[in-house]
Amino acid sequence: MTIDFDAANSVLAGLRPFPVAVTTIDDDVANGLMSLSAGSAGIVPELPRATVSLTKYNKTHDMLVNSGVFAMHMLSAGADEIDKSLEILMTLGGSSGRDGDKISKLRTRAGVTGSPILLDAHSYVECRVTGALDNDENTIFVGDVVAAELFSSAQRLRIGEAWSKLPQEWIEQYEANHVPQLENARQHRLAAAQRA
Repeated sequence: MTIDFDAANSVLAGLRPFPVAVTTIDDDVANGLMSLSAGSAGIVPELPRATVSLTKYNKTHDMLVNSGVFAMHMLSAGADEIDKSLEILMTLGGSSGRDGDKISKLRTRAGVTGSPILLDAHSYVECRVTGALDNDENTIFVGDVVAAELFSSAQRLRIGEAWSKLPQEWIEQYEANHVPQLENARQHRLAAAQRA
C-alpha cells in the first residue's frame, strides 16, 4: 500500500488551526514554546482536561515531564491585540529555551501551579498532568484544568493568519531552527522501528 503523504498532511494540518503557547516551570526555571498539537481532552464540563503534544527535542518537554504542570494559552486575532500575539509567537517559537530565558521578555504572572501565565494572551487553561503517552518522538500530556481565564473577547488567532503577518526573516530563521528538531524526531522514530 502506498500512502499519499500530501493528502495525509493536508488532512492532519487542517486539524490544528490554532497555535498555542505552552509554558511551564521546573525547579524555579520558567520556559515555554509554541505548539500546534493541543486541545480538549475530556467531555465532562465540570472536570475539564487539556492535552498537548511536545517533541522530545524541546527543553519545555523535559521540564514538563519533571514538573507535571503547564499552562496552555490561546492567542488573540483582535485588531488591538494581534501585535502582542505575534510577539508571544515569535518569542516562544523563535528560539530554544536552551539558548536563554524567553519568558522574561513577556508580561507574566505566576499561576496556581507556578507556571507562567502570559498576560497578553487571549486566554489560558492551567493544568496538572494526569497522564502522559510516550510516542517515540514526542510525549502527549493530558492534564486536569486547575485554573482558566479569558482576557479577550476577540477571535482566537489562527495559524494561517499568524503566518501571513510574520516577518519573512523570522519565518526563515524558524524554518532553519526546525531542521534539527525534525531530525531528532526522525531519529526517535527510527530507533523505535528498530526496536519493534
